[in-house]
Amino acid sequence: MKYPWSSITGSVAHSRGFAILLVLWLSCCTFTSTEAYDAVDPSGNITIKWDVISWTPDGYVAVVTIYNFQQYRRIQAPGWTLGWVWAKKEVIWSMMGSQTTEQGDCSKYKGNVPHCCKKDPTVVDLLPGTPYNQQIANCCKGGILNSWGRDPAAAVSSFQVSVGAAGNTNKTLKLPRNFTLKAPGPGYTCGPAKIVRPTKFSTSDKRRTTQALMTWNVTCTYS
Repeated sequence: MKYPWSSITGSVAHSRGFAILLVLWLSCCTFTSTEAYDAVDPSGNITIKWDVISWTPDGYVAVVTIYNFQQYRRIQAPGWTLGWVWAKKEVIWSMMGSQTTEQGDCSKYKGNVPHCCKKDPTVVDLLPGTPYNQQIANCCKGGILNSWGRDPAAAVSSFQVSVGAAGNTNKTLKLPRNFTLKAPGPGYTCGPAKIVRPTKFSTSDKRRTTQALMTWNVTCTYS
């Protein structure tokens, strides 16, 4: 004789089994789609801003500023390492506040030799105690950055770069690509460079405002 409650028990067990499978499937989907999600600071990022401040006969001079907009996560020793790939055959004539880790092959240049001829330069911050004639504002911290939530003034790092064999107008300049930002820990994933409204600068007396000739941003998120 078949009792009615046996079919009910079987249905409940089947439903529970289905529910467990559904939860496991959703968990897998959630993990796959949010593996780069930072639950500690979901809206935090590191923004790298390039401001072209002058054109030169064969390129431009830019100030590159790294903002650690993360609320809690700091970049500790040995500090940040920034890299990119040039769009054309650009070289770095000189730098202030930072240096590349390698010069590369500059054999085709005679006399005035560039600071770096690599297609994919790697840049590091200079150390504290660097001579003043090699510094700019917010440089020379050994790549260490505090978080924006703790100390905004200490969450900024800058350097100046003079780029040659490049475009020297807004229409001929090609943005660097394939940006990388390395730091202690899993590291960061950087998006493409995007042209934004030129940065405006105020003089120390606040009576005059100037602006960059061209500005682009790169946003990097914690991996």
